[in-house]
Amino acid sequence: MPDTDIATESSHVAELIEFRLPFTQMPERLDKTLASLMPEHSRSRLQAWIQAGHVLLNGETARIKQMVNPGDKITVTPQQAPESQAFAPEDIPLDVLAESPDWIVINKPAGLVTHPGAGNWQGTLLNGLLYRFPELAHVARAGIVHRLDKDTSGLLVVARHDKAQTHLVRQLQARSVGRQYLALVHGRLVRSGIVNVPIGRDPRVPVRMATENPIAPKPAITHYEPVRVGMLNDQPVSQVVCRLETGRTHQIRVHMTSLRHPLVGDLLYGGKQSEGVHRQLLHAQALAFDDVTDESRRSFQAPLADDFAAVLQSVVWED
Repeated sequence: MPDTDIATESSHVAELIEFRLPFTQMPERLDKTLASLMPEHSRSRLQAWIQAGHVLLNGETARIKQMVNPGDKITVTPQQAPESQAFAPEDIPLDVLAESPDWIVINKPAGLVTHPGAGNWQGTLLNGLLYRFPELAHVARAGIVHRLDKDTSGLLVVARHDKAQTHLVRQLQARSVGRQYLALVHGRLVRSGIVNVPIGRDPRVPVRMATENPIAPKPAITHYEPVRVGMLNDQPVSQVVCRLETGRTHQIRVHMTSLRHPLVGDLLYGGKQSEGVHRQLLHAQALAFDDVTDESRRSFQAPLADDFAAVLQSVVWED
């Protein structure tokens, strides 16, 4: 272990921290030594700094498992924690379909995370909203009242002030917000129906949600209606319209899987990879809510993303 009288220097210009190890230092791994020298940081974060080249040993780029010795000089350039950038404005292109003094309707592209979280602290819809609409910095979660999965495209409504946010959240709680999705699922689905099955965390796979033996399940209701059936790469598929009463995480994906009709491209829930498909084929195509000011019904539709439309064109549909 390093001695407590290790010499340190701090350069405010370069934001460097230097440690000179004493001659009583016992040889040990660099990451272990750093964890003792900088206990305010997690070992995994220090290892990430080493891997990214922000730690030098005797002036040379260091390695995690490299051994340190008496008299060695360790130079560290501390990095901001990723989560510290979670609410930083970023110039991210946004497709704004409509807006009023109370709300903004966004057509979110597939691949864009809605809200910062573990592994996605930057480059999210929230960051883009804060750049495009700076006033949202004064609204909780930058006005976001509901989310879409990263690889789901389509419509979201964002509140521009606290009163509007409360108004929209209450509509979601009352299940009066209309949310209609278009999905392409595996198999021949020929009958309409309702899935009324609670959803909770999958006890076996933490990133999944489940209907069987879920952890902390919550009520979840999905209405579904098949539109047409066809063949995609010699496999039967069905185009389906889904309407949400509730808005649980991965709700449509989980409920369609419970019917043994997982979404095409949804590898997390049993969907198969298909040529030309690079995500789960799910699109929030219609959104309706009561206006904040006069309670009039506002309705919006979003065109299909190009990749989804191209897949539908490649399906051989039955007459």
